[in-house]
Order: sequence, then C-alpha cells, then structure tokens
Amino acid sequence: MCNPHDDAVGARIREQRRLARLTQRQLAERIPYSYSLLNQVECGAKPAGADFVAAVAHALRIDVTTLTGEPYATEPQQGRLAALVRPIREALDLYDLGADETLPHVPTHALHTAADRLCADVRAARLRSAARRLPGTIAQLTTAVSRDPSTRLWQALASTYRTAHDIAVKLGYYDLSSVALDRMDWAAQRASDPCLAAIRQYMRALAYFREGEYAIGRRLVRAGHGLIASVPPTTQTITVTGQLHLGASVIAARAGRASTVDVHLAEAERCAGLVGEVPEVHWLSFGPTNVALHRMSAAVEMHQYDEALTQARRISLPPALATSRRAHFLIDRARSEMETGRTEAALASIAAARRTAPEQTRYHPGARETVKGLVHTSRRTPETLGHLAAWIGL
Repeated sequence: MCNPHDDAVGARIREQRRLARLTQRQLAERIPYSYSLLNQVECGAKPAGADFVAAVAHALRIDVTTLTGEPYATEPQQGRLAALVRPIREALDLYDLGADETLPHVPTHALHTAADRLCADVRAARLRSAARRLPGTIAQLTTAVSRDPSTRLWQALASTYRTAHDIAVKLGYYDLSSVALDRMDWAAQRASDPCLAAIRQYMRALAYFREGEYAIGRRLVRAGHGLIASVPPTTQTITVTGQLHLGASVIAARAGRASTVDVHLAEAERCAGLVGEVPEVHWLSFGPTNVALHRMSAAVEMHQYDEALTQARRISLPPALATSRRAHFLIDRARSEMETGRTEAALASIAAARRTAPEQTRYHPGARETVKGLVHTSRRTPETLGHLAAWIGL
C-alpha cells in the first residue's frame, strides 16, 4: 500500500521518469530490478537502496544526487553547510593564480603539519573542524608552491586537495569532490608522486561506484595499478596496491560479480600480509582489519546480509582504527541487521554510529537508508527511532 506522504526519493524517481517520458514498466526494463519494486519505491511503500538509486540514475542518465537530494540537510542546516563549503570551493579556485603576496611566509614543515592535521581530523570524523581550517591551509600552500615549488610542498598541497574531496563526499557535495580530485591530480603530477596519483584514481573509481558506472570504476582501478606498476615495491606502493584492490572489490560487489570480489579481496589480503596494519601511508586505513571490513561491505553490497553479520561477528576493531572507519562498520552492520529483521539491534548500531561520528552518520546515505527502512517496517515508531529520524532530517 502506498504511503500518502510520498518518500522523497521515490517521488523524485517518479518525477524524473515522467520527464524522460517512460512508464514504470519501461523504466523497470532498463534496470536490474523488478517492476514491483520500482512501483513500491515510487509510492513510498519501500525505501530505495543506494544500488537501486544508482541503477535508476544510470538508466535515466542523470546524477544520483538528482534523486537523493544530496547534500542531505534540513532548511536551517542548508545555510550552515553552504557557509562551511563556500570557502572551500573558493580556495580550490586559487590553484592557477600564483602567490598571494598578502600572505606571510610559513615554514614548509609547518605547512606539512597542517596538511597532516587536516587528514587526521577527517579520519577522526571531525568534519566541521577540518572544513573550517582547510581553505586557509590551501591558500597558504598555493602561495608556498608558487614561491618554492618543492616536491614536499606539492605533496602537502595534493594532500589538502584530497581532504577537500573527503569532506565534500562525506557532506554530499559530489560536484565539489570532483573539482578537488582534479586539483589533486594537478598537484600530484607536479610532486611526481605515483602513489598520490594512484590514490586519486582510487577515489575517482569510488565516485563512479556511487553513480552506478561500474565499468568506468574498474578501468580507473586498473589505471591506478598501472601508475605504480613500474615503481619498486615499498610499504607505500604495496599499501596503495592493496587499497586499490579493496576499492575494486566493492565495485565488483555492487555489480554482482562475486568471483571478481574474491579475487580482489585475496590480492588485498596478500598485500596486507606483507605490510601489516599501516597507519601512516597517505592516511589510508589499510591492513588486515580493513580487508576484513571490506569483505563485510562486499557482502552487504551483494545483499548477503546474513553473511555480512557473520563477518561482523568475526571482526575485532583495534583501538587505533580511524573513527570514520569504525562508524562505517557500524552503519554496515545496522543495515544488515535491519535487512534480516533484527530491528532493535539495527537501531542500537545506528545509535552507536551517531555517538561515534555524528557528522559523518548524519549525512551518510547508508545510515539514512537504514533509518528509513526501520521507520517503514516499524508498526510503532520507538521514541529513539523517532529522534534519530528527526535528527537525520527525514
């Protein structure tokens, strides 16, 4: 039965389908999902999963954000988010303007430290803190490389562009994340750092993963491997190679290629066996723990929710694990619990994710999907769930 108060994503799908002059049956023929599910999503009887939305956006040739309404924000939040993001957008546009002579000289080591602190803040899920400091650091580094184009400064500038990408993605500003990745490429080329260039390809691949363009995502991962294939093996190159395999495993999972998932996870596991838990290679969370977390995420993407929960029970999160990664695990677990009817456990996991990383959880598509699913399936909305739904902006 349709919900008289249309689910926002379902309503947007219906609107965009009509603009494309397609019937429900015609659209259903273009996506790997049933007419029945499309009908239920459009009328608000079922929430739309991220994979479903990506498939519809791909079929209609529109951006996913057209359907999701990202960045997710209530009206009061929109102004605050815009004020936070606008200076970042402006700082990203300084790249070809040369030195700003009004800025004082800052020692290279201090700029490198500032860039590292920004990465640390994102890993700790302190998004607003990082977002406020980021524009100033980008401006200082842009001026510094104009005055002294050293490899170390170019690496630091590439790192700040990577932070801009991470913040933009976590807040749902995907157009801005694409600009940040272009700037990261610009700086990485000047740093002559193949690892940074490969990480940029990894991030581009995940952007296409969100859009449902899995073939392009796979090509970008291969391009990333190509960038470091001719470099002698080091802890850095092995770590980046392993991270590329982890990205490829999730892309393959979303595309339903189980055997390919296994191949990439095995390669990532091999790399993790060589380097162990790596805390300080371009701020990547790589090692045996992250391989296990991606094995669980791959099961979630393939809708193997019982298997995902089996994997979750086997994972022991080390204290040093990045807060952002810990929250991602809790959100994946919550979705699996919700999909297997463990609604109380799912609610507890989402609440734990909120306590762990509130800013990240609030704007995370998986968290929103889970809370929506819990609201849809609950005969009587518990007070905690009602508060979560209001907090997340549903």
